[in-house]
Amino acid sequence: MCGIIGIAGNQAVTPRLLEGLKRLEYRGYDSAGIAVLDDNTALKRRRAKGKIVALQARITEEPMEGHIGIAHTRWATHGAPTVANAHPHFSGPVGVVHNGIIENFTQLRNSFDAARTFESETDTEVVAHLIDHAISQGASPKDAFQNTLKALKGAFALGVIIDGLDGHIFAARRGSPLAIGLGDGENYIGSDAIALASLSRKIIYLEEGDWAVVTPSDVQIYDAQDQAVTRKVTHTTGSLAAAEKGNYRHYMLKEVNEQPETIGHTLTHYIDASTHKAKPLEGVDFTRITRLSIIACGTASYAGHVAKYWFEQIAELPCEIDIASEFRYRRPALDTGGMAMAVSQSGETADTLAALRYCQSKGLKTAALVNVMTSTMAREADFAWPINAGPEIGVASTKAFTSQLTALLALAILAARQRGVIDAARETELCASLTQVPRLVAEALLLDDEIQTLAFDLSKSKSAFYLGRGAMFPLALEGALKLKEISYIHAEGYAAGELKHGPIALIEDGTPVIVIAPHDELFEKTISNMQEVISRGARVILITDSDGADSAGHMAQSVLINPAASFETAPIVLSVAVQLLAYHTAVALGTDVDQPRNLAKSVTVE
Repeated sequence: MCGIIGIAGNQAVTPRLLEGLKRLEYRGYDSAGIAVLDDNTALKRRRAKGKIVALQARITEEPMEGHIGIAHTRWATHGAPTVANAHPHFSGPVGVVHNGIIENFTQLRNSFDAARTFESETDTEVVAHLIDHAISQGASPKDAFQNTLKALKGAFALGVIIDGLDGHIFAARRGSPLAIGLGDGENYIGSDAIALASLSRKIIYLEEGDWAVVTPSDVQIYDAQDQAVTRKVTHTTGSLAAAEKGNYRHYMLKEVNEQPETIGHTLTHYIDASTHKAKPLEGVDFTRITRLSIIACGTASYAGHVAKYWFEQIAELPCEIDIASEFRYRRPALDTGGMAMAVSQSGETADTLAALRYCQSKGLKTAALVNVMTSTMAREADFAWPINAGPEIGVASTKAFTSQLTALLALAILAARQRGVIDAARETELCASLTQVPRLVAEALLLDDEIQTLAFDLSKSKSAFYLGRGAMFPLALEGALKLKEISYIHAEGYAAGELKHGPIALIEDGTPVIVIAPHDELFEKTISNMQEVISRGARVILITDSDGADSAGHMAQSVLINPAASFETAPIVLSVAVQLLAYHTAVALGTDVDQPRNLAKSVTVE
């Protein structure tokens, strides 16, 4: 979604606000803007359509400076991506930046008389008008902000500065993340720790319903009942290099290449490498769980689909996977002996969070498998489990996906052991194969040059199909999603056996079909389906291992020979090939790989 940063400072803020926006650009890049209170406490603003570089150019042409400021990078929800709709929004002395959706903004807007002029199509502007109106009626700025929050319905994070009120930023979160950074004679607000990384290592994560008054010397926090509260200060660690591209052309390529390391980080939390045993998780007993419901969106949902095979085949634990945006509205029949597991990179995905809360309201135990352990999901779930992938900046998820898969497989092994489905020898075998995955992924990355050559031909296509069976079916769905979201080529993933039930009608001479088929128990059936599309003129790229290549490689136009992996770990290892294929296709087409059109990294509204 959108990104927010603010500085209540003791020195010039504009350059640092711009730097913070650059770190937040992965959250949205339709437009950007900065508002500051100058030395005369007059409110000034610069905005631009497009990415941060456009805003930077605008400020170079018309400089402005102050010690207090707020800034925003936008992913459009209400209103087109125009300068007029860019944040910050003003009304009288009030400047507002906002992430989320004000659901009742139309009613609030209509409540004003015709004397008030709205300059944008956004839901955000009504917040500025509400605060401005309250001040004009005699309320103090603090009371005006506090009372405005009570009028708003929806999910939001807010940052507000007011002309004439030097040194104050008002902040609030309800349903959208917001953090406060503590400094020396300065304090900050930001959508996440990445935005604040160059400013502060001491972070306060506002809790649901919190609001705050931030000044250079003080931070006052209030809960949803307007009671003063003290929130925990978290000391962040890690190098800022984790959020830099280094020598890579794109963040996505960097993150693909980080996977041997990030998968290793995941393993350290879930697997004892010395004993090849699954580590117990405090409070978790899978023998008491009658059914597992996995809830996720996008790439995370495909990780869940793969995990369904693992939990049912390895642990004999009934498992269902739901798209979070449909889950609540389906009103599923839930087993109170079951557990709901939310899978989300950010831990803030609005649909997934809402589904998690729905399950809690129905009496289910809940777990959150997330990359951000300070996120809302991690805080609200009964159990919070990390994937330890580190900051993922590229909008198209790569290392988070494979870390999710790694953690989910480890959890399935733990569940199998606790449920008595596997013996100690089988547990050791499974854990040993899982600990080999970082090495196998490193070997898979050596296919990069070969994949780049194939991608050049694929980039000339209008459409592509991905086929797989068993756990390779969700990987086919993920491969198609990756190609769509960063290359803009139409792509569909299918269970290989379903192709002849309709979609095969779309196959014609030269249609690219990517077949994901490790040499496992389903290999022969998948190859039979591959022959069906070859006979109709398809141009096949076969993603397999050496045994698969020996058996069927001669049938395909191209073969990508991956390192051999176990039946269980193959989806993780073969992920690299589908990621690189999408990446190099997008590069060949010249698209914006890290920030594809119309997408944002964290979707914090429904």
